[in-house]
Parts: sequence; structure tokens; C-alpha cells
Amino acid sequence: MTHKAGFVSIIGKPNAGKSTLMNVLVGERLSIITPKAQTTRHRILGILNEPEYQIVFSDTPGIIKPKYSLQESMMSFVNGSLTDADLLLLVSDINETHDETDVLEKLENRNIPTIVLINKIDQATQEQVEEKIAFWQRKLNPLAVYAISALHKANIDGLLEQILLHLPEHPPYYDKEELSDRSERFFISEIIREKIFNNYQKEIPYSTEVVVTAFQEEEKINRISAEIIVERDSQKNILIGKGGSMLKKVGTEARLEAEKFLGKKVFLELFVKVVPDWRSKKAQLRRFGYEN
Repeated sequence: MTHKAGFVSIIGKPNAGKSTLMNVLVGERLSIITPKAQTTRHRILGILNEPEYQIVFSDTPGIIKPKYSLQESMMSFVNGSLTDADLLLLVSDINETHDETDVLEKLENRNIPTIVLINKIDQATQEQVEEKIAFWQRKLNPLAVYAISALHKANIDGLLEQILLHLPEHPPYYDKEELSDRSERFFISEIIREKIFNNYQKEIPYSTEVVVTAFQEEEKINRISAEIIVERDSQKNILIGKGGSMLKKVGTEARLEAEKFLGKKVFLELFVKVVPDWRSKKAQLRRFGYEN
């Protein structure tokens, strides 16, 4: 019996719905989701396993013109996902008001089979959908164009079959029990970061990094400590809140999510630490897993 396996990279602009799509396709909540752009900072693999195939999806940061070192590292993850991709899923927001030049520039001189997914069609008219389909067929001449709503799982049926048509026969790249290449520590740090994105405004989410400093597994409980890194004392004060109220809220929400993810009770300790201008410092970015 033949077996198919391959790498499928999900790319597009910030907030197009890439993370939602990967979670739907894999059937697990691996990538964090928030309404804010640039939530995804890393390349996260989600592995879909069936007896006859293994699809390794890559959720990637939204494509932007980088302004500082952290964003340069984020774009290097996008470039890496293009290097080893057997197939691209290009996700485009139906309501995108800017052009897609940044995305198209990334695809120049790369002969990678591409399927375009026009997302969030629940927010659009049929006329808008038809206009977008025509735009992408003209610009890219892709293998196929799907008009979908990843959030509502609309028109996703048939996409997996289309993907499998374009993947090679190959043994699995990962153990069939694996769901991702990332550790539990990584996913806990992402859960905490998601709660920060959901609870704070303006620059706070973008100036924040989370590092899990201790992960102790006991029979009935996991004891986890994490540092929330910010760039300025003023950000630290906002994160902690009056009498520690905001940090407690974030900690409670993150603990409940972590317990669902791990299937076990969690004791979670959060600390806030100031590391000035960490987003522009290569040594700090290496420590946080952004630099090779």
C-alpha cells in the first residue's frame, strides 16, 4: 500500500486566518488565535496523520516588511517554510483592503504548486468572492481557488483531497503519534502569550515575550513557572495591574487553558521581567528561539 507524505506551508498576510485554518485541518488547537495582527511569531508544525498519509502543515507569521530584528526573524521562518514546501496554501482575507504585493514578492521565482484560499467569506457578498477569485486566478494561476470560512469550517470539505493529489509518495517524516515538532513548554508559553494579546492593548502584546523557566511534572499536577519579558518598567506596571489584578487574570485564564491542553491540573506562577529593547537584540532573540 502506497503512503504519501509532504510539507504544506500556510502563508499570507497578518490576520488572514492562517492559524485558524491549520487548527481546523489538523483537528487540534496548536496555534494561538487572537483578533490582533502578528500574533504568530514562529513557524509551528501541525502534523495530520492517517494510515495512508502524513501531512506536515506549517503555520507561519503573517508576511510583512520587517522593521526590527524580531520581525526579520519572523520573516526568516516564512522563508524557511517556502524552502521545503511541497505545496503552498495561500490564505487571503476577502476584506483585505491593501494589496497583496508583499505576499506575491515572496513567491517570485519560486516554482511551488499553490492553492489559494479566500477566507472569511461569511463577511462578504457573492460579488466580492467572485472578484477575489478572478484576481487570484489572474495573478497566480494557482492549482485551485477555494472560497472558505476557516472559523466556521465552511467549504473546507474537499481541500484535503486536493492537497493529497499534489503530495509525493513518501514514508512519514515524523512518528505517527506526533502532532507537532514543538514541546509542551513551547505551547504553554504560547497559551500565556495568547492571554496577554487578549487582555492588553496598544504596544503591550507586541513588546512581550514569554519564557517557561520551570516545568515540573508530578503524578497529579504540573508545576509551571514562566517569565513575561517586557521592554520598559511602564509596561511591567501595566502588565501587573493595580494590586496585581491584571497578572492574576492572565494567570487564571492561562492556567485553565493549560489544564485543557495538558489534560491535567496545573499550578502556574508568572513573573514579569524587564529586558530593555529585547526585540532588537540578536542575543536575546536567540535565547527566545528566534535565531538559528
